[in-house]
Amino acid sequence: MSVDSTSEQLKFLHAEASNISVLYVEDDTLLRTEVEHYLKKIFPNVTLSSDGKEGLANYHARPFDIVITDIQMPHMNGLEMLHRIKEINPLQEMIIISAYTESEYFMEAIRLGIDAYILKPINHPQIIQVLYKVVSKIVQLRENNAYRTHLEALVDLKVKEYKDLESEKIVYYEKTLIGLIKMIERRDSYTAGHSHRVADYSRRIAQEMGYDSSQCDLLYRAGILHDIGKIATPDTVLLKPGKLDEIERELIKEHVTVGIEMLGEIPIFDSMIPIIRDHHESYDGSGYPRGVGGDQIDPFARIMIIADAFDAMTTNRIYKPRKSVLEAIQEVESLSGIQFDPTVVPFALRALAHIEVAEQISQLPHSSLEEERFAYFYKDAITGLYNHNYLDVVLLKNSYTYTYRCIHVISLHRFSEFNDEYGWESGNALLHSVAEMLHDHFNGLLLFRIHANDFIIVSQNHFEFEEKLYASSEILLKNHLTCTHFHLDISKNHKITLAELEQRMRDERYKRHNNS
Repeated sequence: MSVDSTSEQLKFLHAEASNISVLYVEDDTLLRTEVEHYLKKIFPNVTLSSDGKEGLANYHARPFDIVITDIQMPHMNGLEMLHRIKEINPLQEMIIISAYTESEYFMEAIRLGIDAYILKPINHPQIIQVLYKVVSKIVQLRENNAYRTHLEALVDLKVKEYKDLESEKIVYYEKTLIGLIKMIERRDSYTAGHSHRVADYSRRIAQEMGYDSSQCDLLYRAGILHDIGKIATPDTVLLKPGKLDEIERELIKEHVTVGIEMLGEIPIFDSMIPIIRDHHESYDGSGYPRGVGGDQIDPFARIMIIADAFDAMTTNRIYKPRKSVLEAIQEVESLSGIQFDPTVVPFALRALAHIEVAEQISQLPHSSLEEERFAYFYKDAITGLYNHNYLDVVLLKNSYTYTYRCIHVISLHRFSEFNDEYGWESGNALLHSVAEMLHDHFNGLLLFRIHANDFIIVSQNHFEFEEKLYASSEILLKNHLTCTHFHLDISKNHKITLAELEQRMRDERYKRHNNS
């Protein structure tokens, strides 16, 4: 019987673990000693090994009910040791101690049929829960063997329990993969929740089309895992806030192939593979990776293609604001027979017409930490201020969020002459000093450097710029530099673009030139 509380699970372990043997393999001496001490409070029979080679030798000497092992170890790693143990005893109960950073080993572990994971750093409730599940399975399997020769009814009952345990293992596999999806979405926080929304939209369309519950559930589970291959996509591509170039687009397309190769190693996911394989195909044959069209696309994938596109349309993008549900519905209808299967579109229109899309769904950052992570791609290497590209993003975002109302532009003069006289290295140091001065005076505001010697301040509220800031600046005076400044009120025209701002800067230069 399953129990939920840690104390009840521990009580069960003390009652049942007396005749269960454990092999524990760990190369970290401190961790091995700590876990050994804890295991021996539960299991009287614990054997230790410091690496996979020693662990395999101990296993050859005698069998163990449970093998617990780390992955990365000298001489022989944990996965290789478990593979060899599986050759000796295919039913061996095995537990891996791992960390999130070792996600590349998860798929191999799943193929080996690992029963459970203990995630580092280890905590007592976690290890108790995992040991409880494994020992429960051992106890139940032993009871099955004992009762099989006695009462057929008891055998049938225990077989059912065993099947439940196998179902739990399947669920565990899926939870592991969902954990990987969450890792992807933590990396790419601007599309967090995308997989669940695509799964939900896909199931709604399938239900509208009259598919039965098992088929709708299959499509939902495929939707959850459809982007699993992005775990192999480089951060520089996956996290890039702006538009991708041609090479980057090809790299991100690889996530489909990587995903189906990962899932193809696990038989329980066979039915999902055609759906995930084809979810970026297009009805007219212009999609990827196979470039097939029409009926050659998996029927369920033709549903997911619409769901995936609908979610993209109703999510704020960096260079394009989100569409309303009505606008997205109209675009789906307009692409019927081109991108989307015309036999699916009418059902999708009905299923998605009353979807309520949360306002906060956006590719844009929502917190100060995300702002910094986002702007990592948009930092000026010399000054540490934001650059030209990020200013473009901020102004575009402001065209529909109306966050900022005030822009100040500061231009350095005679900077080219300074560079010619003292060299680029000195020029860079000077720019850095000016940036620090601005940061000290305008901390908390958005600061940019563009066009070599122009600095931009963007603020949510209007403020007066003190001309004496640069008129009396020691940095500028001692280097014989001057500054000019102008203010731009965008409270009434939030839709100013970078090109328009740059034109205004050129106009100001022209006026200064004529007045000089």
